[in-house]
Amino acid sequence: MLEQPSRTAGSATAAGLIIKIAVLAVVAALAVWAALPLIAAEAWWGLGLEAAIVAVVYYVYLQRRAIQLKYLVPGTLLLIAFQILPVFLTVGTSFSNYGDGHRVHKDQAVEAIIAAGVQQTPGGATYLFSVGESSTGDLTLLLTDQRDGSTWAGTEEGLAELPEATVDAAGRITAAPGYTVWDLAELNERQAELTELAVPTGDDSGIKVQGLSAFEGTSTRSYDAGCDCITDTATGTVWYADNEEGSFLTEDGEAALVGWRVNIGADNYLGVLTDPDIRGPFLGIFTWNVLFAAGSVLFTFAIGLGTAMALNKPSMRGTKVYRTLMILPYAMPSFAMLLVWAQMFNRDFGLVNDLFGLSVNWYGGTWSARAMVLIANTWLGWPYMFLICLGALQALPSDSLEAAKIDGATGLTAFRKITLPLLLIALTPLLISSFAFNFNNFNAIELLSGGSPFRAGDAVGGTDLLITYAFRQAFGATTADYGFASAISVFIFLIVATMSAVMFRFTRNQEDVYS
Repeated sequence: MLEQPSRTAGSATAAGLIIKIAVLAVVAALAVWAALPLIAAEAWWGLGLEAAIVAVVYYVYLQRRAIQLKYLVPGTLLLIAFQILPVFLTVGTSFSNYGDGHRVHKDQAVEAIIAAGVQQTPGGATYLFSVGESSTGDLTLLLTDQRDGSTWAGTEEGLAELPEATVDAAGRITAAPGYTVWDLAELNERQAELTELAVPTGDDSGIKVQGLSAFEGTSTRSYDAGCDCITDTATGTVWYADNEEGSFLTEDGEAALVGWRVNIGADNYLGVLTDPDIRGPFLGIFTWNVLFAAGSVLFTFAIGLGTAMALNKPSMRGTKVYRTLMILPYAMPSFAMLLVWAQMFNRDFGLVNDLFGLSVNWYGGTWSARAMVLIANTWLGWPYMFLICLGALQALPSDSLEAAKIDGATGLTAFRKITLPLLLIALTPLLISSFAFNFNNFNAIELLSGGSPFRAGDAVGGTDLLITYAFRQAFGATTADYGFASAISVFIFLIVATMSAVMFRFTRNQEDVYS
């Protein structure tokens, strides 16, 4: 008698085989698409990493064994790409001077400084220009060549063609994929940045803005590798390379227009600890940050637990309606609600002042602004605590509560001795996660107060958290300092991790006591 072939887990249906082939084809297409820019940039380490990932994916999905890996590999790759890799990049950036004026490599900085000395030559190309920013935030000249109408994007790194740009009747670029074009107001406001921008097009040539147009010319500056310096023949100025700071400096210490990215060791971290201009604001922000996170958890937990106990009585009527109303703040988008609360605290026409007959300038004082963000954050957060407290109350062992009643423990005594300790054992991990979330609650501060109030000449606001301070250092200040902002981010991670470890240790001790 012939044996029928067994349909094992290793066999595949025709539909499954087609899906597998389609998915692997997509992987191959994405790999080729990602490999081309890596090859162009000569990023061989990135190309090797990509090849290793593709090889792992093909190995796992082209053989019938290791079924578990087929489920683990996607999640692991996503974890590495979106969690582990950003952490490593942030730590690496924190040891550098990466930021405005130090974004490029040394050879690119040399090209940009030489291009800044460009003088128009007879017969050189002229361009109509508009100004914008790339998706990475780089200042960009959007150029239209007046000779042939071709469109280009020019940055400190050089010139790149823009075949899909949209131009107006005069020929100026009004839109381009991947770029945000400035309006006239922003152009006038940031004229100084535009004046300093020069686009290198060769060893001693570049494109500069002059009036309403831009021109290509020859530079009066040249680089000498022997002295590692740049000389301007028109002015006689000489800039010497400081490879530790990543800048070209004159003998008087005046820096050239563009520097380059270098490793500065632990300077960003030491600045937080030793520089009084940084240490003072940092400690103040840290203290308020802890108070804000702890206060948010305490208030939301107290109100959430109180309402949960009130609605946990079986004999109470209409509990479903009450519970629905209770979770409405949690169901509403926090982004929109924070903007509504920001208007409610307006001094002149805000609902809070009108409703209670107050005249408080909530945004004007440090502690009034802090009270404002705590009130709004409590309103948004307590329904979550209400839900988890209600679930925990309903899961408490009834025999413990009955035994407490038999022993005469009722009311506040039963709550303090029995109910609250049992709740804390179950809820402490959630309270710790809530603390960590509020420690980095960027939206609550940025959308409510923007970090204000700010004192004159002070870049630190009265309601700033460490996360909003880091954001302002990286993106919100007049000059971006990604290295210092990354160092602040690492400090935040270490602080939250340490506090969470201590709290979890306390939780384990609690479990030992009440087990």
